[in-house]
Amino acid sequence: MGVTKSDLFSKTQNELAAIAKVLAHPARVAILQYLLKSNTCINGHLVEELGLAQATISQHLKELKNSGIIQGTIEGVSVSYCINPGRWEEIKGIFNTLFESYPTPDPNCGPNC
Repeated sequence: MGVTKSDLFSKTQNELAAIAKVLAHPARVAILQYLLKSNTCINGHLVEELGLAQATISQHLKELKNSGIIQGTIEGVSVSYCINPGRWEEIKGIFNTLFESYPTPDPNCGPNC
């Protein structure tokens, strides 16, 4: 059996790519920003805040929840979502490791370097 593309890369590289894919949609970024600002929210508030259809927001929430970035609790007929703090710290660490690996630029290196 052949090697899959994901087998060619490290676990960290695959995870970073998966997280980046989830974050690649501006609606999901807007949802995360809203959750960070409010610390919790009810699904209906996002419809008012973002101006997107409920079904669209629900799909984006599902993707965020499947990745573990957010968590939800059922309260009656509503679901309240918030940032999953443990997963948020993991993701922050993964991205920080990538960004902090950039060395100090060589001052002799020009714009075509």
